[in-house]
Amino acid sequence: MPIPKLNLGSIESLSKILGDTSEGITGSEITTFLDACDIDDPCLSSTKWRRLYDSLRMKQEADRCANNVIGFVQHVMLPARYFDNHAWFEVTRQKLNKVLCFEGLELEEDGVVREVSKVSTLSEAAERATKLKNNLLVRKVHSDVLMFCKEELLVDNYFHAVFEATKSIADKIRKKTGLTLDGAALVDEAFSFKGKVPHLALSSLETESQQSEQKGFCNLLKGVFGTFRNTTAHMPKIIWKIDEQDALDILSTVSLIHRRLDGAIEAKKMYMGKS
Repeated sequence: MPIPKLNLGSIESLSKILGDTSEGITGSEITTFLDACDIDDPCLSSTKWRRLYDSLRMKQEADRCANNVIGFVQHVMLPARYFDNHAWFEVTRQKLNKVLCFEGLELEEDGVVREVSKVSTLSEAAERATKLKNNLLVRKVHSDVLMFCKEELLVDNYFHAVFEATKSIADKIRKKTGLTLDGAALVDEAFSFKGKVPHLALSSLETESQQSEQKGFCNLLKGVFGTFRNTTAHMPKIIWKIDEQDALDILSTVSLIHRRLDGAIEAKKMYMGKS
């Protein structure tokens, strides 16, 4: 399906991001990547970003669509290339998305560009982030949740704020327990107390009510992972919609979970004399 031609200003900005003098791809990589994508290099300039701009602009003009321009971006941003430089990949992806969002596109974590609703102004995402953060402050949510009210996560909608916030739950459990599991397996291993000392306990687990609370909390964690994190990880954002009210409610639940995790007893470490 043809992708409508990008604004030349967008192509210029994308070229500057990828061809940044100090941090971008090298001149030899530009040659290799253009050749792999069957895009001619007119060599009209020695500046890296101008080489990219001229090449991509002329290719789009010849094609009368942006398919090969987007294909080039995807080729350059193939995640496997940056297994040992994840920080650069994420920073660059965020920069590219600040441009692509004006074209109704976004580069996802898997390196694939997908359609999203267009952003018309630079201030839209900032306003959305500020509003969400202020509403969460009124609710007195956990500080670990507030960090996900970032402009770059809300360029299109609330999808990635929720995704990243729910991922932070598993991250906290792993840090407190030293476990390397994920999802339901992580929850079971961290909180299970049948016949053993759990890694984490919400209480002394002496009474039936306390044990029921522990089991219920495990079910809540699994429900959050299954309903929100796993869904957002595998469902294209254009299909799985989250509005502001959904985000507020989900992030408030994540806040509750973080507070309970902060107060959890690191029972196994205490039992083994490590805490």
